[in-house]
Amino acid sequence: MSFLGIDIGTSATKALLLASSGKILAAAESPHTLLSPRPGWTEQLPDGPPTAWWPAVTKAVKKLLPHARRDPIAAISLSGQMHGSVFLDRSGKILRPALLWNDQRTAPQCRDIEQRAGGRDALIHMVSNPALTGFTAPKILWLRDTETKRFARLAKVLLPKDYIAYRLTNTYATEVSDASGTLLLDVKNRRWHTGLLDRLDLDPDLLPPVHESPTIIGELTPEAAKALGGLKPGIPIIAGAGDQAAGAVGTGVVSPGLLSASMGTSGVIFAASDSPATDPQGRIHTMCHALPNTWCLFGCMLSAGGSLQWLRNAFFLNTTHSKKDPGAAYPHMLKLAESVPPGAANLFFLPYLTGERCPHPDPNARGAFVGLTPNHRLPHLVRAVLEGITFGMREQVAIMRDLRIPIRQIRASGGGARSPFWRQIQSDMYNAPLVTIDVAEGAALGAAILAAAGTNAYPSIPAACNHILHLKDRHRPRPKIANLYNTLYPRYAALYPALAPTFTPPTI
Repeated sequence: MSFLGIDIGTSATKALLLASSGKILAAAESPHTLLSPRPGWTEQLPDGPPTAWWPAVTKAVKKLLPHARRDPIAAISLSGQMHGSVFLDRSGKILRPALLWNDQRTAPQCRDIEQRAGGRDALIHMVSNPALTGFTAPKILWLRDTETKRFARLAKVLLPKDYIAYRLTNTYATEVSDASGTLLLDVKNRRWHTGLLDRLDLDPDLLPPVHESPTIIGELTPEAAKALGGLKPGIPIIAGAGDQAAGAVGTGVVSPGLLSASMGTSGVIFAASDSPATDPQGRIHTMCHALPNTWCLFGCMLSAGGSLQWLRNAFFLNTTHSKKDPGAAYPHMLKLAESVPPGAANLFFLPYLTGERCPHPDPNARGAFVGLTPNHRLPHLVRAVLEGITFGMREQVAIMRDLRIPIRQIRASGGGARSPFWRQIQSDMYNAPLVTIDVAEGAALGAAILAAAGTNAYPSIPAACNHILHLKDRHRPRPKIANLYNTLYPRYAALYPALAPTFTPPTI
């Protein structure tokens, strides 16, 4: 018996097969194409060409069929990129390409939402978050404001993974973790906020029923079973979770005191909480976790590993370390950074190359080196970039500490967790124990765990995580260096407010 987790990512769909014993049997992926019809617009096709979501799902799952024949699939669950909008008509036909989480076209609609809600503070009180361009609600208003004929045909709005669930079950459904990112959920009470929907003049029937993440929402239809290569119809489909909550399940961050630090292209600090604590300033998100009666707080900085990638592309391509493989430059860069003492000789780097989201929701924010002198060399720049990224992540940790979120242990994942050197910087910077786990499959594994827990193969989600996941690398903060970073942190935190006025593009 096995459990299938499917994650609809931005760059690819990943499918993972988890044995009932807790062993990962196999994983496969199939790529997506990203569309950008205008600067700042990002879209993808839910169905159609081979790189659309549904064809990618069928391809990825078919690659796992040899393993599924030996260990029949007992349940399927889903994860996916959050906030994306799939617009369907009454027959379930897609009206247009889906708008994605990083689409920036909806600034006017965000202002409209705040005004209709009675102001930013009132909106945060309603749905625990401010209006951001990436969220789903402003996308619906954008369709109403700019594509009126399509909006007149609109019957249902689904999130990316929920569209795939619809294709698997022919049932409309979502769950609380992903629904939290629409800006239309009463996060505290885990249900749609009918009051806000009324203020926005949106029909509640546009939204699917909302469930808890481990809920069975339907069964695999014969048509979907055939499309997936001949799976058995009737397999239970579990609602699943948005990628951040599913990724937290996949790293075992399922109880208060545990945080995850995911260092990929973007950087996310995620904390589990037994209450819906909200940042009054809206600097980090408060949403429902994938566990019933559990919430989460998380922030996302847009250019974490992306900043290191920029540095590699700017200074380290076509060197002896990366002529054949650009990725081979990273170990060399980390070795250079390790040759420089902590603090990079008072050189700071702001990692806002593509704007910022948390804690500074500013699309105009830009990167900067501050404090350059003739004595700085390339190793100083590399160390400053690593520390600047980690300082940005620490800002999120600091907000959580201000909100009295307990921090007993931080679990590192993503590319930034591969380097022992960078992991130690993180432990020192966060001033907290930092560990890794023995698997690195993220949201797809979290979805598979939800499939197992949702069909009672384990008594609970934490019990499943305890059985499947095991700690690997461990780091503790070094007091002397942690104190140094404590001294430097206020100087770093003061740079964005000081430089923000210079980031605004001039008007002509």
